[in-house]
This record gives sequence, structure tokens and C-alpha cells, in this order.
Amino acid sequence: MQVDFRVYLITDRRQAPGDDIMQTVAWALDGGIRAVQLREKDLPGKELYRLAEQMRALTARYGARLLVNDRVDVAMAVGADGVHLGGSSIPASVARTLLGEGALIGCSTHNARELKEAAEQGADFATFGPVYPTPSKAAYGPPVGVIALAEACRESAIPVFALGGVKKENAGEVIVAGAFGIAMISGVVAAADPRGAAAELVTRFGKTAAGQAGSEAAKEGKS
Repeated sequence: MQVDFRVYLITDRRQAPGDDIMQTVAWALDGGIRAVQLREKDLPGKELYRLAEQMRALTARYGARLLVNDRVDVAMAVGADGVHLGGSSIPASVARTLLGEGALIGCSTHNARELKEAAEQGADFATFGPVYPTPSKAAYGPPVGVIALAEACRESAIPVFALGGVKKENAGEVIVAGAFGIAMISGVVAAADPRGAAAELVTRFGKTAAGQAGSEAAKEGKS
């Protein structure tokens, strides 16, 4: 499926003001976000399903994509647009069989080998990082840096979203590196003004020539 967004919002209800992730995502959607990954890995299945139902209704009102982290069953149950898979998830090829060709499948990657595997398994896009230091990705090792990101973007057959410590202050660096898009949690979810933070990122990234070039490169790589 075509990747039709540049800013990819990942949820973490513990970082949301008042722990109200629904309101925070609503503000982000007001600001122009058009893709949300529901990533609440600690929630039991029933609670995650209920939250996913609400999130699906909310994103649908804005015409935005909803992907569910890891849980193909929950994504199918609520009619999400797809899933985002990690290293311990089922292979993207299996998720594709279950969800169909019309589903959007993203994969988390941290090096060139994982990025290549994601593309070979049929993922539509991948996140790559952590690019910068960030507490939420400390378990994945030291940041890979902008140079590694640039190399990954040049070699990738699928669109690459820079992840990990990406903020409005350094978003320009990942754009220049060739990232198709940016993925973030705290840059929007924990912002004092989630709507404003989202609007600034969407406007800035969408109007950047380097980002447009990255889009064309990704398309050529898949053809």
C-alpha cells in the first residue's frame, strides 16, 4: 500500500497530559497528523481492543491511518489500516497473508540488515533508529546517528521514517539525510501544545524539498 503520510505519531498514554491519550491524539489530528500507531504494549488484550475501537473511530473522522503495534488480531478486529511489527513480532509476510494486500505494514528496524529483511518480507515502510538519544529507545542500544540514517535511506527499497529523539529542533537533519518521514512519541504526545507541535512538524516536513526527493527515491526503489 502507498505510504501517504510523512509524520507518524506513536502513542504512549503515560506521556500524554493527564494520561488522556484520546484527547492528545485528537489534538494531534487537529494539527494535521494523518497516521497514528497505537502502541500501548502493557495493556491486556481486552483493554487494548477497547482503546483501539475508540482510536479507530477517532482517526476515521479525520481520514487518518491507524496502525496497531504488534497485535494483528486487534488490528483486524477494529478494522485498522494495518500493523506495525517489531523484532519479536510475526514476520511481515505472515501479517500480509492475514491482513491482505490492502493493509499497511510497517516494521521497526535498527540496522541495514533489518531494513533489508523488512523490505524483502513485504513491509510497506520501516522506522529506523534510534537516531538520537531517547529514554524510550534506550533498550535498543546507542543511537545510530544521522550518517547511518542517510546510508539506510540511500539503500532502502521502502520508505524510511527516522525514529528516536526526533524533535522539531533536529527534524531538519533527518530531512537532509533523506528520510521519507519522521516518527515520534514525545515530540507531540508530551508537548505542552500537541496540536501546535503537530501542525509545525506537518507543515515543515511536507514543504521540504529533501523530503520530496526522499519520496521519489523510495518510489523508484520499489519499482
